[in-house]
Amino acid sequence: MAHKAQSLVPMTRADIVIVGTGHGGAQAAIALRQNGYAGSILMIGRDKALPYERPPLSKEYLAGDKPFERLLIRPENFWADKQVSLMLSTTVTKIDPVAKQVMLAGGAGPVEYGTLIWAAGGDARRLSCAGAHLDGIHAVRDKRDVDALMADLAGGKRRVVVVGGGYIGLEAAAVLTKLECQVTLLETLPRLLARVAGEELSDFFAREHRSHGVDVRLDCALESIVGDADDRMTGVKLASGEEVPCDIVVVGIGIVPAVSALIAAGAAGANGVDVDEYCRTSLPDVYAVGDCAAHANAYADGAVIRLESVQNASDMATVAARDICGMAEPYDALPWFWSNQYDLRLQTAGLSMGHDTAVLRGDPASRSFSVIYLKDGRVIAVDAVNCVKDYAQGQKLVKARSAASAEALVDVDVPLKDLL
Repeated sequence: MAHKAQSLVPMTRADIVIVGTGHGGAQAAIALRQNGYAGSILMIGRDKALPYERPPLSKEYLAGDKPFERLLIRPENFWADKQVSLMLSTTVTKIDPVAKQVMLAGGAGPVEYGTLIWAAGGDARRLSCAGAHLDGIHAVRDKRDVDALMADLAGGKRRVVVVGGGYIGLEAAAVLTKLECQVTLLETLPRLLARVAGEELSDFFAREHRSHGVDVRLDCALESIVGDADDRMTGVKLASGEEVPCDIVVVGIGIVPAVSALIAAGAAGANGVDVDEYCRTSLPDVYAVGDCAAHANAYADGAVIRLESVQNASDMATVAARDICGMAEPYDALPWFWSNQYDLRLQTAGLSMGHDTAVLRGDPASRSFSVIYLKDGRVIAVDAVNCVKDYAQGQKLVKARSAASAEALVDVDVPLKDLL
């Protein structure tokens, strides 16, 4: 898809510069205009495509069910109509918070800003083992990643090892199975989704993937990638010494927050960049939103965390935009997530970290059930599988931090809304 004049706008200054053209960056620009901001806005992004949705990349786009044009967050003419300039295929390498400038790769720039919104997200975490440089190793973070994987698949390569048993790895495994690939999934921990869900959900998804032919291996560490004389990978070697032949490796082991330029400029942060309740960093007139922004989250008992979700990116962007427009409202959004695997739709509300009780509601064998998480007798999260009613009503329990007994929650004949 060509982007003509919008692909590179030779601006040297904008009232607001937004770094990142994903969900957070796009929503920041949209919210600024919705809230009446009239100054100049420039979005700078590494991607060469117009702002697009990321979650469908590992689902409908990889499966070939949805063309890229349907992933666009807004049509091309929207940005011109809203007077939002785009500088695509461009990387910000340095920030000067005193001169209020961003420097660009390749010697272009600098670009001056009045206010900077950092929405750069993160980079797919790469393998660090021997052989990690070989051809045939793929991430599924952006369109370029998935296009490269699809090209390999089109070449007839069908034996795939997926590294990582989180959402991305499981979604990729489901789609690759649909594409008639032979899939082996490796997870170093004792169960799938170990960092984000309880054992009931982990066990359910392990059974589902195995029933679809995925060779799910838990407690399984990758030692190296094996390749041939042409630097093409031919398999993986496990810590056990076993070699698993394959044509492709898909890596889904998380992201590295893209904040090095902010930290080098003096911004506070460790795991990402720290922001306050209005998404302001410690640098003057610099905000950060989305995957890279570490914030004290009320649904994590005030712990400083990063949330990697469309919801978080969009809501933080709106908070930053309203603060800039003089309508400050602190960030206090309920975290929610979703994952599509096979004919299953997992919907999550709240954060289950630190739960002391997990209540299974319904029968997993029916493939429609939920898991309610409690801490000190109060509902803190819900995982709903093909169970929209429990998800919708469970959100309200989480928001209200409702007290509930396991006996009441387990009774599927009692709607969750009755427990408010």
